[in-house]
Amino acid sequence: MGLLSRISALFSNLSNTHYPWPALDIVLPDDRHLHLVGSIHMGTQDMVPLCAKLMVKLRDADALIVEADISEGGSPFPQDPDELPLEQRLAADSWAQVVSLTRELGISLSQMDNQPAWQIALVLQAHQAQRLGLRAEYGVDFQLLKAAKTLAVPVIELEGAQHQVDLLTRLPDGGMPLLTDTLTHWHTNARLLQTMISWWLESPPPREKVLLPTTFGDELYDVLMHQRNLQWCHFLQQLPAGRYVVAVGALHLYGKGNLSELLKNKIE
Repeated sequence: MGLLSRISALFSNLSNTHYPWPALDIVLPDDRHLHLVGSIHMGTQDMVPLCAKLMVKLRDADALIVEADISEGGSPFPQDPDELPLEQRLAADSWAQVVSLTRELGISLSQMDNQPAWQIALVLQAHQAQRLGLRAEYGVDFQLLKAAKTLAVPVIELEGAQHQVDLLTRLPDGGMPLLTDTLTHWHTNARLLQTMISWWLESPPPREKVLLPTTFGDELYDVLMHQRNLQWCHFLQQLPAGRYVVAVGALHLYGKGNLSELLKNKIE
């Protein structure tokens, strides 16, 4: 890339606008403008509709880029689980916590007893979010996808739903680290969800003041967050010139090895 192009992109990134939703702008060389949005995959009814200014950005974009197009419906999860009963796979204290949570959340333990551990973790997380009043149809991704299709804005997937499931199926020990982390950080995750919802209902704090708690162990964080950020960074660097709204999970824009830092490092 030319020196002037790199300098222009760098200075563009030093003067980001503070938006009333979690977002920042990145300008890559060769006239590629990214509006990175910290999405929440499940939201509250108060989050509908999304901010009108964000809809203007989407209307003027050459494409909406999301992790996966979840508006098509259908489940990519395996339909014939054949794992050992969960009680045989968990330590006694973790099993007792699962039993307690399923009773509290009204989940049928027998229906997920033979599912992979990662899938059980997702079921528990989804019910926790629902208990907090969150629903998928109010999520930022879903609303942006619906609006993009109404506005005839093309949609580009960073990875797709099947790729995400494939990633989970490759986790060690059937995804047991994800289930144990879910149980260990259960209350922390609830507070984290409430914090991120407040960013959309009120206004996010300045990025330099955001300090989010960790809800993953180091190895799991590397696989589910950092490595994906690296892949997405490479993907976004290959885009043609244009303006793009890029909606990824809010946690991908904060913390160690986040997507925005990776992109900025590439142009400095």
